Amino acid sequence: MTRIELAKKGIVTDEVREVASAEGVTAECLSEDIAAGVSVIPINKRHGIKPIGIGRGLRTKINANIGTSKDKVSIEEEMEKLDVLVRYGADAVMDLSTGGPIKELRSMMLRKSPVAVGTVPIYEAAVRAAEGKGAIAKMTAEDLFKVIEDHASSGVDFITVHCGLTMRAVERLKDEGRVLDIVSRGGSLLLEWMVYNEKENPLYVQYERLLDVAREYDMTLSLGDGMRPGCLADATDRTQIEELLTLGELRDRAVEKGVQVIIEGPGHVPLNQVELNVKIEKEICKGAPFYVLGPLVTDIGMGYDHITAAIGGAVAGAAGADFLCYVTPSEHIRLPTVEDVREGVIVSKLAAHAADIAKGIKGAMDADIKMARCRKALDWNGQIALSLNPEKVREWRAEVPPTESEVCSMCGEFCAIRTVERALKKER
Repeated sequence: MTRIELAKKGIVTDEVREVASAEGVTAECLSEDIAAGVSVIPINKRHGIKPIGIGRGLRTKINANIGTSKDKVSIEEEMEKLDVLVRYGADAVMDLSTGGPIKELRSMMLRKSPVAVGTVPIYEAAVRAAEGKGAIAKMTAEDLFKVIEDHASSGVDFITVHCGLTMRAVERLKDEGRVLDIVSRGGSLLLEWMVYNEKENPLYVQYERLLDVAREYDMTLSLGDGMRPGCLADATDRTQIEELLTLGELRDRAVEKGVQVIIEGPGHVPLNQVELNVKIEKEICKGAPFYVLGPLVTDIGMGYDHITAAIGGAVAGAAGADFLCYVTPSEHIRLPTVEDVREGVIVSKLAAHAADIAKGIKGAMDADIKMARCRKALDWNGQIALSLNPEKVREWRAEVPPTESEVCSMCGEFCAIRTVERALKKER
């Protein structure tokens, strides 16, 4: 039986107890939320890793994307990125490879990753079709499902599938007059296939088959937003909502069949619409875990999009988003370097942490209180240890060493904390 089926029967598993203990919630409540489809434990039964929970009342989790392209293939570098993203606190990793030995890279990632692994099967299917048949449009539904089944049986924990990108949504897109039609790579590949073959999306037509595959391995489906807005001008438009309505229906069918589901969301969204997008998803999809890319709150942040995404991610998380996909400084420019991955994870962790404080997640402020106490005590070792990047803090402090070891080189002898402490002691 799947996790949802067990939970519906009132069976609280050891796995649920482990996640509940880590999150500071009761196992019974978490099990009920899994049964209702508002929380998930996205771990394939063939991938023996420590389980995590994503959903209502749980810590906001983050995902980091890595992977090769035709322009750069280095398995060694991708494995180094995996090590870095795990070290700095990512809860999951997605392999978005479109070049080189894709299957071998995925297998290595599954062997080495201690966190949940996600993929986008349409990428591999498209690469195979382009290389073997000369065109993506020549891919068949069987080709796509063969890749999906391969990912599931190999132990992939969750897959992005753009099931809500229907012919009706494509017609809506044509009528909408968007500034930037589609920026979802998976969405664009499916749209190309649908247009050239004049057929409905096979992931939508054969959704029951997809559910059967996911159910067999207890693999979580991340229902992708192929119509997500790629610029602020297209945010929260009819095309986006059209797809979301379909995803809401598909979510219900999945939960009924015992398959865990996450809903993916935008994208590029103005700051004043971020909370609205979260509330719309939660209403339409009956509280299903919401997985957002950023969202990026401005389109002009090239080179700094990890910051624009962290701003949107903090607001989205505070409003109820459950899972943040990191964005690196090189988003929209090139494949991320190891350092880009590090920066992307750290700023996304900060966004998730800020959201958890705003949501009142149990224990979310513990580290902040410890940091404040270390600062009052001028305990530099404590401050460094509590930071998300201790190496950077230690390096920067050493670059301009203070004349007095207990203060920093910015305030020096005029350190506010030490000045007030001396004054108050004298007053006593």
